[in-house]
Amino acid sequence: MQLAVSGEASLLNSTTAAAAEKLFAAAASEGATMTLASGYRSFQTQTATYNGYVSTRGQASADTASARPGFSEHQTGWAFDIGDGGGACSFEPCFADQPAAVWAKANAYKHGFVVRYPWMLNEITGYYYEPWHLRFVGVEAATDMAKRGIGTLEEYFGLEAAPGYP
Repeated sequence: MQLAVSGEASLLNSTTAAAAEKLFAAAASEGATMTLASGYRSFQTQTATYNGYVSTRGQASADTASARPGFSEHQTGWAFDIGDGGGACSFEPCFADQPAAVWAKANAYKHGFVVRYPWMLNEITGYYYEPWHLRFVGVEAATDMAKRGIGTLEEYFGLEAAPGYP
């Protein structure tokens, strides 16, 4: 697995890491360079990330782009952000057109991952489109979601659409 980060950001839980190794190798074998751009985030790191969004966008907008500390999937070790190895459109909507994102959207489910915040489903997920954010849910669930055309975990598990913060 190619890392574009070091320290805590390069960490994942062991289950996610093993699946990610296979995901990245499969992408590479099909010509799509995929890098780990951001893995685990501690509470402190998520606080700094979120506060950065708040300071530039205000809290309401920040809440649609970054999870508040204690609510981020990155804090679980089950999710990570991908890059393309060259920095093209990193963490921008145009990343969706980069080979790594195109490949992930079409194939990640085979390795147990979903694009957690799909296009135009922000009313359900609570976050705007993030073609770089992958979440491990297991091959069985990810494949079932793909076959049934279910785009969000909220829909798959019958959960309410993106609840607000308490």
